[in-house]
Amino acid sequence: MEAEIESDSTATFSLWTELELQEFTEKFVIKAVQSPDDSFSISRIDGSIDKLHSDAPSGSPSKVSIIYGVAGTIKLLAGTYLLVITSRMEVGTYLGFPIFRVVSMKFLSCNQASKFLTNQEKRDEDYFMTLLKTVESTPGLYFSYGTDITLNLQRRCKLAKGWKSKPIWKQGDPRFVWNRNLLEDLIENKLDGFIIPLLQGSFQTGDMKFSNPSAAIKVLSRRCTRRLGTRMWRRGANLEGDTANFIETEQLLEFEGHIASFLQVRGSIPLLWEQIVDLSYKPRLNIINHEQTSKVVERHFNDLLQRYGGCIVVDLTDKHGDEGLLSAAYAEAMQSLPNVRYVSFDFHQSCGNGNLDNIKLLFDQISEDFETQGYFLLDPEGRILEEQRGIIRSNCIDCLDRTNVTQSYLAQKSLNSQLQRVGALSSTEYISLFSEDLETFRTVWVEHGDEISLEYSGTHALKRDLVRYGKQTMTGIIQDGMSAISRYYLNNFQDGVRQDAIDLISGRYTVNKSSPSRSLSREFDSLSYLPVASVLVLGGLTVSSITLNQGVGRSTQSLLSSVVCAGLTAGVMALIKANGRQICSRPRLCGLL
Repeated sequence: MEAEIESDSTATFSLWTELELQEFTEKFVIKAVQSPDDSFSISRIDGSIDKLHSDAPSGSPSKVSIIYGVAGTIKLLAGTYLLVITSRMEVGTYLGFPIFRVVSMKFLSCNQASKFLTNQEKRDEDYFMTLLKTVESTPGLYFSYGTDITLNLQRRCKLAKGWKSKPIWKQGDPRFVWNRNLLEDLIENKLDGFIIPLLQGSFQTGDMKFSNPSAAIKVLSRRCTRRLGTRMWRRGANLEGDTANFIETEQLLEFEGHIASFLQVRGSIPLLWEQIVDLSYKPRLNIINHEQTSKVVERHFNDLLQRYGGCIVVDLTDKHGDEGLLSAAYAEAMQSLPNVRYVSFDFHQSCGNGNLDNIKLLFDQISEDFETQGYFLLDPEGRILEEQRGIIRSNCIDCLDRTNVTQSYLAQKSLNSQLQRVGALSSTEYISLFSEDLETFRTVWVEHGDEISLEYSGTHALKRDLVRYGKQTMTGIIQDGMSAISRYYLNNFQDGVRQDAIDLISGRYTVNKSSPSRSLSREFDSLSYLPVASVLVLGGLTVSSITLNQGVGRSTQSLLSSVVCAGLTAGVMALIKANGRQICSRPRLCGLL
């Protein structure tokens, strides 16, 4: 096993960085390029795993290729599938360790049981294979061979000495290990050098050159896997208090040996609520009445208080319409939690029409608590100079666009304090005085927001120009419109399948051949009905238009034909709208809570 010695003389566990995949008729053999004696095989017949050590399989492989990690295994109806990383890209360093983004992955079939499946099981397995194809293109997966990246800096520094010598999969925070459910077979076979915990989120870096040497800024976001899902099919909280789109974001500053860390979190409103797609642009929000609602809110914030200390809740939702009802219910629920401060700020009303400067009104409300919470700071010798005492939890409805604008604003405030503290800026200087470095900071946060949004909604973030330029631009408005249209299409006609893929890979849905569930292939397939509905509507509109044009100045019969065609088209449109929920893509595997 590779090991590096850190400055504190503590051995650090590292993973193999390149693997050789050998394909034999009856097995796959995976060897560490740096140490060929360290290898294992997985049967292509029954998926069983064996450590090989120095034993060489007989015969020559039919194919040999280089892979960059084993992400785990999953068992479906036909047997086992192995997920491997086939391409990677180095994107920067975290505390001196190289960080890689997964560029491509591939599932390898390790079974021959498909010939024994019933016809129905074969159809269901085909659907599962469709889901695995979706998983292969999962965005925003990061990893390191040399250290765990699921723990924030302050928490790392609080752990007992020697924790870095443990296998990397044992070091991390299970909440943020995207492939935790896939690692069981590898863990059971003690393949510690091959087990790569993958983090879904974002990692962005930038260099600020206002001083010599330059200062490095890094933004690392960690997506929680407890309520993982897509924008419309994972809203609110579950009964355990875990919320959708919950993300811990850490902004790091590195300057002349000093390292500063500033943490924020975001997450869906921790109530039981849903917003089911039905072809309308903005589906109705529905608050679910449940006897456990108060307990759900309490469980969520007790967990935050235990992990981060004091908590300030910044609710950015509108105060009218469905959002207003949800916000009011949230505010009422927060009254029973005296240890958590709740601040309501209608972002659209205050900062709409390009009035982003009004976000200062929010900061004025929380500035005292913000400064009290502070940030975490290490000196060049690794001594703790400052600790962050609490967390700001921001949310809107999606916890994407408004939330990202707000978090970037708070991050800039914290960065100014950190730069002044370590002597990079004087007490009268701010990053906004240095246009090039301000652009670097904003670019990092724009790209961070885009990646987080892609994972949840399938599109880039909205309001990107507010983060990048501090104001709305015509180009930004057009881009927002295009992204909004894309979100509408994806949410209505694709996210049901994507949600199923997430539920399958995260273990929320388990394939159990001995206790088969209802058939999956008999479910309503929205994509097969969408073209029919679209043709009927477009055809009706076209015929109505033609007959109307022909009827101008002609007989009453022609005009009557136009009216009939238009009426039929309107009827089809009304029928489609009335059955919108059935036409839209829906998850087949799991329920909402």
